[in-house]
Amino acid sequence: MAWLQRHISLGPFRRGFHLVTRQIVDALPELKQFRVGQLQVFIQHTSASLTISENADVEVRTDMEAVFNQLAPESFPYEHTYEGPDDMPAHVKSALLGCDVLVPIANGQLALGKWQGIYLCEHRNRANARSLVLTIHGEMM
Repeated sequence: MAWLQRHISLGPFRRGFHLVTRQIVDALPELKQFRVGQLQVFIQHTSASLTISENADVEVRTDMEAVFNQLAPESFPYEHTYEGPDDMPAHVKSALLGCDVLVPIANGQLALGKWQGIYLCEHRNRANARSLVLTIHGEMM
């Protein structure tokens, strides 16, 4: 069994759901050497998150953003407000979606479904670049 770990930076992105599968795969040329395994993608932030969703229709991204804005609206009477009105809703959205995704690896590729992609979910209006830790654990070819 082998381990590989890489740190990458993405963005900055505007608020919304951003398909980042290609950037992640491009950062891992060694992926092709793994016969079987798992890729964990971990985001080192509390106001952005990761998820897997449909990768084909751009309307999915806008609908996801709209739903999460309803679940955690800026108008809610939060106590934690000193970083701006979008900060606490960003923490709530991040807690709901999570800080990592785990994707199987099969024959040198991510074993995502035909319509699946990895999303970086940016919950702040003005965010900086986001740091990801990519960790592969698996059996090499």
